[in-house]
Amino acid sequence: MTATPSLHRHQLAWLTRSGWSAVRARPWDAQARDCLAHWDSHRLPLVVTRQPADACAGGCIALGLPAPARWNRRRLALQVPLTDVQGFGEFPLLADVLDLLPPAVLDAVRTLLGRLGECHAAARVFGSYGWQAISGLDHVRTGSDLDLSIAVDGVAHADAVVRALCAFKAEQPRLDGELLFADGAAVAWREWNEWRAGRARAVMVKRLDGVALQHDGAWCESAGMKELAA
Repeated sequence: MTATPSLHRHQLAWLTRSGWSAVRARPWDAQARDCLAHWDSHRLPLVVTRQPADACAGGCIALGLPAPARWNRRRLALQVPLTDVQGFGEFPLLADVLDLLPPAVLDAVRTLLGRLGECHAAARVFGSYGWQAISGLDHVRTGSDLDLSIAVDGVAHADAVVRALCAFKAEQPRLDGELLFADGAAVAWREWNEWRAGRARAVMVKRLDGVALQHDGAWCESAGMKELAA
């Protein structure tokens, strides 16, 4: 964990003891109270979500808790003062969650790791598999996707990463996730692939404060990247 005010989607956040006390003192129902008590006692993180303007203006941060099956997979949303956050961190790397994956897919995943390594990219696992790796609880269910977040440093790098992802041969779990650009903009890698191939006229770009459909490469240029080829 590193203490830093710089935020991005899918970032993990650990609360202070006083922060947890304040959260648990709110008027939750019995199921939510039980889930929050477990998160507090096991020092588990929350996750940075989309930040509404009122949260930022009030010195707060919007966080989420996607509960496992034990609590009916509820999604708890809350805002806490930034001063109640002890530190931030990241979801685990793909190479560190292999023990959670079905044995039949391991060869394909190791091949993917090799291809990503060749293009100097590291995949982090969020979603069900990422949360199960962190909590040890039953987040993964039959049909859960393997959600990856991969940082890219430009258009050419994004294209290379997507080629590696497209070469993934296993059908289950389905490979999903996002490309994370240097300025915090994120795009689903499958949508990027369709857009770059000309099969989609726009791509949905997700940022910490919202989402927008982009029809050209202006958002890439604003991130200091090369202009997209026509």
